[in-house]
Amino acid sequence: MYRRKRRYRRSTKEKAKRIWMAFASMILITGMTGIFTFMAVVVLAAPKELGAQNILQWMDETRDVSSNEFLEGETDVSGNGLMAGMMDVSGNGILIGAMDVSGNGILIGAMDVSGNGIFAEAAKEPYIPLIVVDAGHGGEDVGCVEGGVAEKDVNLQIALLVKSALEEKGYRVMMPRETDEYLEKEERVELANSYQADAYVSIHQNTYEGTDKSISGIETWYDGSDDTRDSSRLAKLIHKATISSTEAVERELLECADFCVTGKTLMPACLIETGFLSNPQERALLSTTEYQEKIARGICNGIDLYFNPKTMYLTFDDGPSAECTDKVLDVLKEKGIKATFFLIGEYVEKYPEVARRIVAEGHTIGIHCYQHDYGVLYASKENFLADFQKAYDVIYQVTGVETKLFRFPGGSVNAYNKDVREEIIEEMTNRGYVYFDWNASLEDAAGENEPSQLIENAVSTTLGRKRIVMLAHDRVSNTALCLSELLEQFPEYKMEILTADTEPIQF
Repeated sequence: MYRRKRRYRRSTKEKAKRIWMAFASMILITGMTGIFTFMAVVVLAAPKELGAQNILQWMDETRDVSSNEFLEGETDVSGNGLMAGMMDVSGNGILIGAMDVSGNGILIGAMDVSGNGIFAEAAKEPYIPLIVVDAGHGGEDVGCVEGGVAEKDVNLQIALLVKSALEEKGYRVMMPRETDEYLEKEERVELANSYQADAYVSIHQNTYEGTDKSISGIETWYDGSDDTRDSSRLAKLIHKATISSTEAVERELLECADFCVTGKTLMPACLIETGFLSNPQERALLSTTEYQEKIARGICNGIDLYFNPKTMYLTFDDGPSAECTDKVLDVLKEKGIKATFFLIGEYVEKYPEVARRIVAEGHTIGIHCYQHDYGVLYASKENFLADFQKAYDVIYQVTGVETKLFRFPGGSVNAYNKDVREEIIEEMTNRGYVYFDWNASLEDAAGENEPSQLIENAVSTTLGRKRIVMLAHDRVSNTALCLSELLEQFPEYKMEILTADTEPIQF
């Protein structure tokens, strides 16, 4: 009797234990489901494109997680967040760092069983450039003084406005001095280098010690002996944008600067002299907040274009040629720029090595035609398609490139194709081809223009657009001659190649 009762008690305890474990498992599963559901709601409901800190702030406003109200201590076994390390079956963990308030973000590595993670990029914040805005001189170092106006004061006033303008655009800004204090030039450089800043701009005023007090305008200096920091592009953009915003006299852009702040900084750097205090009229302007704001806006716009350039697609028609194409390719190689070449089939047959060089050096190929004869090409849709196929076959045989890009000879709208253009476009589109026109041009196919005129044409036709498809011809000798100087005129543009995925510019 005793033994049977003992067995009964053991069985009852085991049964109770099993029931308790099942109940606990159900609680755990329900809790996990709730957590995952909550996470999904957070991710879907949170404002788009916010960084980790902003998402956490948003969550703080909707539910207090910063004070550990949410499941405080229940599942947090690491101190870093909800369920950190819980059910870790891969070494990486499920929900490792989920809602991590240590700065690593929301859902970093969530459900990571492969090492790559689900939502691993969900809360990555974009990198924000750090700009050093250096107000030249300061304290006992007053700089130049004219008519009772001290350079150090004007420098600081403009620098503070630049700082404000940059911060409004979302940049991080550091100023070596924000008050009237003295700092050695070496201290300023050391500070910028230690913070690993992304750009350095030093603001100064000019003076002319001779008798001519009418000299005025803006000068910008950079160290042209170091081409590893891209200081040239930064200086050009700031110089150009500040001239535009102030309408001041454009003085020289000088690459011979051997200043400490331009030569010993590790990041792109320049020094801008925003005006002449020795000129009474310009000194009066430089003393006003309105003019200082124009200067600040120009400097800010130049910096912004440096980090957020516009896009230009440089394109060449009618090649390859016996001499000019190689010269064009030499310049592009020196500048590290890739372009798009719309080739003529019969010239590819004549100069196959040039066509192969275009491909070997990383440029894009498109089809122009086989034979550049408008009368034959646009006589009918069938004529165009036959010519196109012939060009396609030749280019493929010579270069191995199967391109989907083409450009109409004369552009998609011209006097020869008005009766057939729509038919051609419909058929070519159905076959998967994309055509590109242009919205800026050297106008180098229209008569014999001097290199300087070709450059002027290219600059004037861009009209400040954000996306430019630039038309040029690599069979024109003056185009090859002016190309290097031409490319220097567009520091605000990043040169890209056309692809089938590029949104086309079309007439």
